[in-house]
Amino acid sequence: MSIQGPVSEQAVAENVDVLSSTQAVVAEALQRLGMPEGMYELLKEPLRVLTVRFPVRMDDGSVQVFTGYRAQHNDAVGPTKGGIRLHPDVTEDEIKALSIWMSIKCGIANLPYGGGKGGIVCDPRQMSFAEIERLSRAYVRAISQIVGPTKDIPAPDVFSNSQNMAWMLDEYSHIREFDSPGFITGKPLVLGGSRGRERATARGVMICAEEAARLRGRTLDGARVIVQGFGNVGSYIAQAMFETGARVVGISDAYGALYDEAGLDIPDLLERRDSFGTVTKLFKQTITNKELLEKPCDILIPAAIENQITQDNAPRISADIVVEAANGPTTLTATKILADRGVLLVPDVLGNAGGVIVSYFEWVQNNQGLYWTDEEVDRRLVDSMRASFTGVYEAAHHYGVDMRLAAYIVGVRRMAESAKWRGWV
Repeated sequence: MSIQGPVSEQAVAENVDVLSSTQAVVAEALQRLGMPEGMYELLKEPLRVLTVRFPVRMDDGSVQVFTGYRAQHNDAVGPTKGGIRLHPDVTEDEIKALSIWMSIKCGIANLPYGGGKGGIVCDPRQMSFAEIERLSRAYVRAISQIVGPTKDIPAPDVFSNSQNMAWMLDEYSHIREFDSPGFITGKPLVLGGSRGRERATARGVMICAEEAARLRGRTLDGARVIVQGFGNVGSYIAQAMFETGARVVGISDAYGALYDEAGLDIPDLLERRDSFGTVTKLFKQTITNKELLEKPCDILIPAAIENQITQDNAPRISADIVVEAANGPTTLTATKILADRGVLLVPDVLGNAGGVIVSYFEWVQNNQGLYWTDEEVDRRLVDSMRASFTGVYEAAHHYGVDMRLAAYIVGVRRMAESAKWRGWV
């Protein structure tokens, strides 16, 4: 997952609000499905949002009180599922919107989940290892009554990782007084984690790029690719593209971007990254992230932050395939502009669904006590992502809509039908 940065001035001009824009697409998707008006009232916000405040003793002996959230969007299909982000800009509305996105992702991938999402308002970059451990355990204690392997299953997200998940698993096991590896996913392998989990999001993006290229009558071999973002997801995508034979002509990090029509030496750039994962500071001939987006390429993969493609630059995007790896990198106005220009845009709720799919695999393995090989995890992920891509693409043609709206139509259908069968609407 990408770090959610501040909303740009252009995004503000387009009235971008992560929750309201998500609700707008959900409303249109339900209308296309012919669902009653009450269904939108049910699905426009989470069924539950728990706000918690909990104390954490800091290394200097002081006590700091943190605010956290856990949103459970809808459990008509099954338990809710979603990550926990640690970030100073976490807000309740953001967590609500992200829980809806998780519901859509699970619906697209046909997983037996609804969406969930959690967050803690903090800056772990300014905290010690011991303070982050105490924070992680305190958060689990605060939300323990509403989570569990058959209720709501957390996972890593922005600034959280397998170590946080291990601490949270241990704390939950102490509270419940039994070992429960299925309570949380994204764990270390030795604690019941799944093989392939760390690269799952990026692997899913690669599969979508392959499918999109196939529809355009080409392969990734020789394709000109720009990857905006060189973090965990972006760097894996760039490396995989390089190994596949694609010409990676552009990459970027927080300090700038590199572009070379002849192709970049991705293994060398990965080797030269600093401890923060950045590399562009080593070069004098850099360009901005904004300039990179408009450079010539066949496939553009935004893997950085939200609101990067807007109505201002969408007319100048040269790629005919855009695969969203980040959350919300393209505004709704820009989505329409790209669709009108014939650009095949793979939306984030499909493009980065690989993470939740392999999280589901981890939960299944925990429940059955039987663990799969790397090859089996990858085979199942490929099958699931391809089926998800095909389902969204066919829905786009059936309803005559762009891929983003099609993804939402596919994503909400099962959830809405489950709610109807339960007699909720």
